[in-house]
Amino acid sequence: MQKARDIDNLERWVLYILDGIEETSKHTLEKIRKIKDLLDLTIIEVKEKCPKIYSKELVEVIFENPYSKIDYLVTKLGINRKTASKYLMELEDKNFLSHIKAGKEKLYINGNLMDLLKTHESAGL
Repeated sequence: MQKARDIDNLERWVLYILDGIEETSKHTLEKIRKIKDLLDLTIIEVKEKCPKIYSKELVEVIFENPYSKIDYLVTKLGINRKTASKYLMELEDKNFLSHIKAGKEKLYINGNLMDLLKTHESAGL
């Protein structure tokens, strides 16, 4: 009798864990979809509002992390510091980014991405 009860508990435990994995997967897929939608919208808006600096690669860089630094653009886009600084300041001027001071450097925050990453859906996460 004890053995049957233990197997039943194990089965219920495994089903509980699998339900949790399923819910987490659904939540993650939805979050990825929202990030992709935000990226696509931002590409369109940057192209319209900042045509002189627009490149898809630039917008993708500001979506790799919720914050960017001049060094990130220099490395990822192969541009000089002055150009990277100009790009970030223009994106900030058009409200795509905002900056905060971190020691001696500025971090440019992608607020829309940050907000999306911070939100917790009804999955209870």
